[in-house]
This record gives sequence, structure tokens and C-alpha cells, in this order.
Amino acid sequence: MKKDIHPQYNRCVITCISCGNEFEAGSTLKEIKVDTCSNCHPFYTGKQRFVQADGRVDRFNRKYGIDNEDK
Repeated sequence: MKKDIHPQYNRCVITCISCGNEFEAGSTLKEIKVDTCSNCHPFYTGKQRFVQADGRVDRFNRKYGIDNEDK
């Protein structure tokens, strides 16, 4: 390897913005901020934290007052 061309590899702190969870990893950065982590992500926790956006058809039906129940 050539000397003085590679970035410095450090221990960095990764912080989750959603839940505040912090953990350490190796990176060339000193600090990393992420939106979701495995501690608060719905796939890993099995819990839904926010309402998903409706589809186009549902928004259209709601906008024009169309009822989709079986009659």
C-alpha cells in the first residue's frame, strides 16, 4: 500500500434520530446520524409507528366520497 493516501479509520458513534439509540462502529467519519435503526425499525420490531400513505385509488375514493363497502 502507498503511504499517506488512505483516509484515517476511526471508531465512530452512530446515532438514531428517531429513538436516540447510539452504538459504535468503524468508519472514516467521526459521527453518523441515521433516520431509523434496528431498535426502532418496524421490520425488526414488528410494530408500526406511523400510518402508511394510502394508495391512489383510496385517495381518489375518499376525495370524491365513494364508499367501497359491499352492498
